[in-house]
Amino acid sequence: MLSSSHTIPQKNIAIMGATGSIGDSTLSVVSQHPDLYNVVGVTGFSRLDKLLSICQQFKPTYVCVAKEKETAFAQMLSEAHLSCKILIGEQGLVELATLAEVDMVVAAIVGAAGLPSTLAAANAGKTILLANKEALVMAGELMITAVKQSNAKLLPIDSEHNAIFQCLPTAVQQQRNAIHDDNHGIKKLWLTASGGPFLHKTLDDMKRASVAEAVKHPNWSMGQKISVDSATMMNKGLELIEASFLFDMPVSEIEVVIHPQSIVHSMVEYNDGSFLAQLGSPDMRTPIAHAMAYPNRISSGVARLDIFKLSNLNFVRPDLEKFKCLGLAYQAMQQGSYACIALNASNEIAVQAFLNGDICLTDIADINEKVLLQAEKQPIGSLQAILAVDKLSREQAHQCIADLNA
Repeated sequence: MLSSSHTIPQKNIAIMGATGSIGDSTLSVVSQHPDLYNVVGVTGFSRLDKLLSICQQFKPTYVCVAKEKETAFAQMLSEAHLSCKILIGEQGLVELATLAEVDMVVAAIVGAAGLPSTLAAANAGKTILLANKEALVMAGELMITAVKQSNAKLLPIDSEHNAIFQCLPTAVQQQRNAIHDDNHGIKKLWLTASGGPFLHKTLDDMKRASVAEAVKHPNWSMGQKISVDSATMMNKGLELIEASFLFDMPVSEIEVVIHPQSIVHSMVEYNDGSFLAQLGSPDMRTPIAHAMAYPNRISSGVARLDIFKLSNLNFVRPDLEKFKCLGLAYQAMQQGSYACIALNASNEIAVQAFLNGDICLTDIADINEKVLLQAEKQPIGSLQAILAVDKLSREQAHQCIADLNA
């Protein structure tokens, strides 16, 4: 395991979405290894006080904010006697992700907003620590092509994808399509899901659920959007699509299993009957530290998993009637990239409507299904084509919400 005594080159990191939960976990790991990692740039959208605090502690050279926040944040930096260079909006995100001095990009911006900068980082040949699901859900083929052509590295930091990555042979970790080599004997990938706060509730309970109930995850500390996605299991649906692109496996060879304890983070099944699983405490610093140091290991600061305190590890087949969003993800992946883009766009709009109190939790799946049915088959060969489908699907989701409230 690497420690401060190791003499290896320091890596320069840009953290896209530094004020979110992934940003918190990444900065926690960085703070334990200041000789190994240097924070060159950070981004934040609305939580300026937190962004300022990060700038005070880590002294990044660059900080990116929304255009409408530029003046206010410049004043805050001045009053704090900080000289960070301010980058603005989407263009600023792309600039930060592609800076020559940046070695590693942590892609943790929530939603479609994180796609252009993540794709730019891939085209620039960066090492990308991928938390942003939408980069692969919306642009899987473009992302994988960009990574291959630029010799970038794509390392998953979602706990489930990172677990699968750790359970794969080294040859597959380093060359994605080696997963199909018969000598490796890989039969199936297993994505675990906690089942969220409504695992033991009825569909009627979900219909009546408040926002507070929906975002109260039993195991993980996450942002509001991903917490709602976990409650509907759309989060697992997006992860299913992401895993298919990330590991070059058809969805027919990826199984979702509910594991309420969130100790087994995912598994790889081999054709000799073996299952390899990665276990650990439910703390995002573990997969993040793994990816930051790969192929080496560093301490993450996570409390050690006490095997002797584990009583039961349960595994349950998901109920696709209650968690309809998961079934929609399988359907979208079978239809094609255009359908995955539509599903993701609709879900973002529907989740926000639920958080705003405009619809109930179970309306999210119904809206997503309606938008998916409207999605028109088409080739997706550019970022412009992706964003066009995304825009249209968002408009359709808004119309579905308006119809519900008419």
